[in-house]
Amino acid sequence: MKGTLYLIPVTIGESDLHKTIPAGVSEVVKRLRVFIVEEIRTARRYLRKTDPAFPLDDVVFHILNEHTGKAEHAAFLTELMEGNDTGLMSEAGLPGIADPGANIVALAHRKGIKVSPLAGPSSILLGLIASGLNGQRFAFNGYLPVKQNERIKAIREMEVRSSEGEAQVFMETPYRNMKLLTDLINVCRGNTMLCVAAGITTAEEFISTRSIGEWKKDLPVIDRIPAVFVLQG
Repeated sequence: MKGTLYLIPVTIGESDLHKTIPAGVSEVVKRLRVFIVEEIRTARRYLRKTDPAFPLDDVVFHILNEHTGKAEHAAFLTELMEGNDTGLMSEAGLPGIADPGANIVALAHRKGIKVSPLAGPSSILLGLIASGLNGQRFAFNGYLPVKQNERIKAIREMEVRSSEGEAQVFMETPYRNMKLLTDLINVCRGNTMLCVAAGITTAEEFISTRSIGEWKKDLPVIDRIPAVFVLQG
């Protein structure tokens, strides 16, 4: 019998685990001893929050990040193929969205391994549902280009799509939030709506939807705070 690959939700930022992670998820996590993670230190900290007595010395960690080569992915499934359940964790929220976890999930399906997603917080979905914008038809664009000319081009293209009824959801590296906001208010039309959802589920949480024209008068300071943006023309 092959093991099950559990897709484990984690807290977003320093939010309270007991307020954002269902008790049933913690019960599954407590019995796992193999994890595929982006960063061992934060994974260990999360396991300690789940159970202060978690036997970390008995855990096998596989590191999966942007530097991990695809040739290494198959090795991460060794324990699963031997019948040991394994947990896949992102750095924040749900694995498989805006992180490399999707590659492992795809490989598990090809190997005939059962994949079991567990419910938990997703900043992308939480930002969308809190925006008041179109939750019936939307697109997630991930991170926008770093170079300003390419980023501006991407913003213009998203605004066009959003004006056709498709809300556009996107993210930015926290230390570039203010640069992105500046480009948004300089490029987009005054009546285009923009939701800024920063620090979701944390003590710093800030969520507001306004027109670009309104944002120009009162730009929020969200420097270095993880954020999700939703645009709709």
